[in-house]
Amino acid sequence: MAPTSGPMVPPSQLPAVTLESVKDRLRDRLDSLKQVHSAHQREHDKHTFDMDSSVNVVDDIEGSADDVEQQFTFFQEMRGYVRDLVECLNEKAPKIDQLETAMHTLLRQRAERFVQRRQDDTKDESEEQMNKTNKAAGNLDTLGRDSPGFAEVKKRRIAEREARRSRRRRARQAMDPPVPHHEGMSSDEEEQETDILRFNSEKDRIVTEAGKIFEDVVDDFCTFRAIKTKFERWKYDFGEPYREAYISLCLPKLFTPFVRLELLTWNPLKANAQDLEDMAWYDSLLFYGFRETTQLTDDDPDVKLLPSIVEKVVLQKLTGLAEHVWDPMSTRQTQRFVTMVQRLVDDYPTVAGDNKATQALLRTVLGRMRKTLDDDVFMPLYPKGVLENKSSGAYYFLQRQFWSCVKLLGNMLQWHSILAREPLMELCVDGLLNRYMLLALQNSEVNDDSIEKSQKIISSFPRQWFAGVEGDETLPPLQNLARYLSHSANTLHKNSIGCPDIDRRKARENIKQVAKLLVQIHALDHALQVAREHSLKDLKQMVVGR
Repeated sequence: MAPTSGPMVPPSQLPAVTLESVKDRLRDRLDSLKQVHSAHQREHDKHTFDMDSSVNVVDDIEGSADDVEQQFTFFQEMRGYVRDLVECLNEKAPKIDQLETAMHTLLRQRAERFVQRRQDDTKDESEEQMNKTNKAAGNLDTLGRDSPGFAEVKKRRIAEREARRSRRRRARQAMDPPVPHHEGMSSDEEEQETDILRFNSEKDRIVTEAGKIFEDVVDDFCTFRAIKTKFERWKYDFGEPYREAYISLCLPKLFTPFVRLELLTWNPLKANAQDLEDMAWYDSLLFYGFRETTQLTDDDPDVKLLPSIVEKVVLQKLTGLAEHVWDPMSTRQTQRFVTMVQRLVDDYPTVAGDNKATQALLRTVLGRMRKTLDDDVFMPLYPKGVLENKSSGAYYFLQRQFWSCVKLLGNMLQWHSILAREPLMELCVDGLLNRYMLLALQNSEVNDDSIEKSQKIISSFPRQWFAGVEGDETLPPLQNLARYLSHSANTLHKNSIGCPDIDRRKARENIKQVAKLLVQIHALDHALQVAREHSLKDLKQMVVGR
């Protein structure tokens, strides 16, 4: 059965077909085809671009295959090298620790012998003068110090002490020109021949053992040059992975055992100690990671390699020396130590006040000086009648002890540019000057000797202490010294009353010296009072002018 169709539309009812309507429909159709063609063309161009890019990527990958293979091989080798290097250092580090401990113990024992000998000498002299006083008063020694055995040992110590002093005295006299000197200002660092031989023997043993630590290790794992070359190649050839692996932070730990081994016998407290910058480790690492064709930049973390090693190794060694080896009573040791630390402060950014290793070193220095004050300083006190005899043993002993305190004061004040003013002033002024030295001065006659001692004390004070002082009064810890000087001026004047003119003129000159000393410590109120009381017009004008 044929399908049915809709009702037939009469031709008269169909829309009229004109030439323009046909043209419009053709135009619409053509525009639609053009849009479809443009879309197809864009898609074709995109596929063509993607294909060209893929071809370029393939070409790049094929061209860099050798480089990637080389990089992969290098990192595989470095992984094995670093693993073996770390295992080697883990095995050798305890041996290095043992040798460091042995060397430090050797130095500490020698330093302790010097300190103990000095303390024994002081004790012997003190007991000798005390015994003389007791015998003069008819008292007997009830502590057994008059026994034959004790007396023999003490007699031998005294003979050795006087022999060493005599040799130092002859050495000073042989200098041209002779050096002005007061007994007590020199340091007794002479060793017995047996002690020297024993020390050198143990030191040689330690050095020999140190030379054997890496004798079973190939050069690639035990020389600065070999290790340095490995990591420099990494930096030069694969800089980005080098930075991403933070190799710059690891290098100080890798090089530290070798630096410690080279610093094993280094002692900056002794004369002619090797300079750090002349050592092999320093020379090897100075220009690590830099080539002549490259420019040094501050943002390169490898510039911190040497400062980091100084912080981790050198400061730690100096801290140990400060605690157990350095003798604050030795002027030469103190000068070398201060020079060493000051140089590190000036040249290395890691040696600064906010650095923990630096703080530990400075705390140790302060602690060692405080220990010296407690254990080594002794100031005898005798009646003025006993000290009137300038040839008595008591007078000489007091003089020696006082000038040894002057030496210690100067030694401690050498740290003024490194240590903070407050703790240093507490040690030097409160702990030494006011506690011991002023007591001795107040118990002694005011004369040329006491003025010379005062001049020596004040000349050791850093000028920076008084730079920012306002007003007419000196620093509070120095008030006792200012009062003593003011009292000395009055005493000099009283003692000159009724004396010949030459003695009065000399006393007046001494009073002027005392007033100038007051000005030097910024005790302008006391200086002005002395100038007024004794009619020192020139000095008064100078004080008012300040």
